[in-house]
Amino acid sequence: MSVRFLSVLTLVLAAGCSALVERRADTREAEAVREWPPVGQFVDVGGGRRVHALVTGSGPDLVLIHGASGNLRDFAFDFVDQVKGRYRVIAFDRPGLGYSDRPSDAFGGAFNTAAESPAQQADMLWQAAEKLGVTRPIVLGHSYGGSVAMAWGLDHPAAALVIVAGATMPWPGELGLSYTVLGSSLGGAVLPPLVTAFAGEDRINSAVAAIFAPDQPPAGYLQYVGPGLTLRRESLRANGRQVDSLRPHVVAMSQRYPAITIPVELVHGDADNTVPLDVHSRRLDALLPNSTLTVLNGVGHMPHHARPQAVVAAIDRAARKAGLR
Repeated sequence: MSVRFLSVLTLVLAAGCSALVERRADTREAEAVREWPPVGQFVDVGGGRRVHALVTGSGPDLVLIHGASGNLRDFAFDFVDQVKGRYRVIAFDRPGLGYSDRPSDAFGGAFNTAAESPAQQADMLWQAAEKLGVTRPIVLGHSYGGSVAMAWGLDHPAAALVIVAGATMPWPGELGLSYTVLGSSLGGAVLPPLVTAFAGEDRINSAVAAIFAPDQPPAGYLQYVGPGLTLRRESLRANGRQVDSLRPHVVAMSQRYPAITIPVELVHGDADNTVPLDVHSRRLDALLPNSTLTVLNGVGHMPHHARPQAVVAAIDRAARKAGLR
C-alpha cells in the first residue's frame, strides 16, 4: 500500500469523522432549541440584529445581565419572581448567548478570534433597552455580566448599579486551558463541534456543581436553565472568546471607574473561587466614590440563588439611594 494511498485514506476518514461530528452536533443543537425555546421577546436593534429580552413586572426599571456560559434563564428560574412585584424587570441574553445575536458579522466564524468587549455588549443591550422604553434603570450584572454592567454605567444612563460576584477588575495569572483553547483560532474551530456532539450529562452536572460550590444548585435548575443552549457551537465560541479577551478590557475600564458617581451596590460571597472577592469586589469598592460592599459569609459564585434575599436587599438600597423609592 503506497504512502500516497494511505494519506488519501486518512484524509477521507478524517473528513468522514468530521461530517459525523457535525451531523451529531446539528441534531443536539436542534434538540436544545426545542427543549429550551425563547421565553421572552425579540427586540430589533438595527442591522438585522436582535436581542432576546424577558420583560415582566411593574415599577422602576431593573435590567438583569447574566454571566458567562449562561443566558437569561438563570435569572428567570426564580429570581425574577422575587423582584417583579416591585420592579419592571428586563432580563437580557447577552450578545452571542441564549437567543441574542452578536453585534456584527465581525465576531462570527469558526476561525475568528474576535470578541465583543463589555462596552460593545452594553451598547447593544442599551439599544434594546431604549426600544423597550427604558431610560434610567438599575442595572444588575452577575459574574461576567458585572463587567457589562460597569461598562453600561460608564457609557450609558443608569440610576444605579448592582454588581453580584462581578468580574470587574484585572486578575493575576491565567484563566485556564479551556478558555485559551476556545479563544484561539484553531481551537475555537475544532473543539466546539466535539463538545456540542459529545458532552455528557455527568460532565454538565459537574461543571454546574463547580460554579455553585460550596452551595448546591436549586432543585430543577439544570433542567430549566438550558445547558444545551450554551453548548451550541457558536455559543461556545462566543462565550470562550469573550471570556478569554476580557482582562485587557477591565484593565482599561478600571481606570475610569472612579468617575462612576451613581450608587453602586456590590454583593459577593467570600467562598467564591470562580471570581474571588478580594481580587474583584474589594478592590472595586476601593475605587468607587459611592459604593457599598456586602460580603456573604460562606457563599460561592451564585449569590442570587444561594442568598437571593441579600441581592434583593441590595437592589432596594440602590433604588432608595437613586431616589426611585
